[in-house]
Amino acid sequence: MNEKNKIIIEAQPFYIAAQSLPEQGRFVFAYTVTISNKGDIPAKLLTRHWLITDANGKIQEVRGEGVVGEQPYLKPGDSFRYTSGAIIETSVGTMEGSYTLRSDEGEDFDATIPKFTLSIPRTLH
Repeated sequence: MNEKNKIIIEAQPFYIAAQSLPEQGRFVFAYTVTISNKGDIPAKLLTRHWLITDANGKIQEVRGEGVVGEQPYLKPGDSFRYTSGAIIETSVGTMEGSYTLRSDEGEDFDATIPKFTLSIPRTLH
């Protein structure tokens, strides 16, 4: 990745016990994502692609336009933060993926969402 299109993505997951039904294999997680433009050129987020994997190896693939109904436009130095959620069938899982963005130069590029772990408190040490 060149420095002109440099998007940094950080995710902070948390467990939503009130919406989960562990005895029925329903574990609800929320996650807050921060997307930061550390490059030299403004860019607009076009699409998202997620791979959500539970401890049984079941993979949910999610593709769509934008994030939380928006397609944020990030100038150099700007950040966009949003919170969304995922439901899996096990107490531990992972999420990873990418966003496709378009720079002001008209170039489409992908920004990797690093893998992060979904787990209920006190499951992993």
